Amino acid sequence: MKGIRVLVIDDSAFMRKMITDILDEDSRLTVIGTARNGEDGLRKIRELSPDVVTLDIEMPIMDGLDCLQQIMKDTPLPVVMLSSLTAQGAESTMKAMEYGAIDFIQKPSGAISLDIETIQEEITKKVFEAANVNVERLITQHKEETSTIPFTPKKTKLLQQKSLKKLIAIGASTGGPRALQKVLMQLPEDLPAPVLIVQHMPQGFTKSLANRLNTLCQVHVKEAENGEVLQKGTVYIAPGDFHMTVRKVGMSLAIQLSQTPERLGHRPSVDVMFESLLGLNNYETYAIVLTGMGSDGARGLEMLKKKSEHVVALAESSESSVVYGMPKAAFQTNQVDHVVHLNDVTNTVMKLIGE
Repeated sequence: MKGIRVLVIDDSAFMRKMITDILDEDSRLTVIGTARNGEDGLRKIRELSPDVVTLDIEMPIMDGLDCLQQIMKDTPLPVVMLSSLTAQGAESTMKAMEYGAIDFIQKPSGAISLDIETIQEEITKKVFEAANVNVERLITQHKEETSTIPFTPKKTKLLQQKSLKKLIAIGASTGGPRALQKVLMQLPEDLPAPVLIVQHMPQGFTKSLANRLNTLCQVHVKEAENGEVLQKGTVYIAPGDFHMTVRKVGMSLAIQLSQTPERLGHRPSVDVMFESLLGLNNYETYAIVLTGMGSDGARGLEMLKKKSEHVVALAESSESSVVYGMPKAAFQTNQVDHVVHLNDVTNTVMKLIGE
């Protein structure tokens, strides 16, 4: 028997067959069963005890969101969602990430994607990676969030060094939407800095992420647009499939979006964003690496620390990271100033800004 046991839940017999064939081609994975809807899926989970579940969002009888919530309540385990790129599909995907899904796969051409084989590598990679994710940390974060929402932090008047402007830049991947929600919800409305975020996510989904976070936060959260000038108290999320960098425009900074080649398989890339901040010596820059698979952000952070003045580097601790890949790679550069539990990231940054 191969190592990682997978259950495939999808209402389409064609999709169940195709996903099963794709996963079974990977020597590390084996599909132990399939289910045609959420109710059937919950029954199969109890019978088969899979290591990972792939779960379609749109299904009759019991859809993917209801099924996911039940899974996380009864038998928490890694779930990878399959989603169609529609406005509703993107919104449902953001809800799935909130409910505890590890990651999601965008179907290339709708609910029944005849060309699903074109994303074979992505499917096997994400399912394999999901098996190594700390689900308990996701569950703990969810309980903490649901107990504090709506969250209204005390407004604080922040002391600023008049000589230096402030800039916060954050990179995240697997587990990132949850982590970003935790960090951003605690930022005060009078934040004296713009916030740049690269979250690994496909085109079309980053806008839904930004819109959702904007409804929860005191700061303004939006998907970044090419050419816009950075404003204090605004959070800019890089659009999927676009690198986000900054360039000087007079005394200000403006966003520049591009589709230059991927970096470490990513576009947007945290490294590319961090590298664009080199030489901003009239800024105090806070570079933060949160949960995620891989090492994106480490090289850019190292360059920032070595070649720019007034840079403070933070990495999420292993204790709170859903996936301790990106933060670990950042830590291993020996350039990280603060290793911080997710719950303390915002407070740490705000104290540093106020010093």
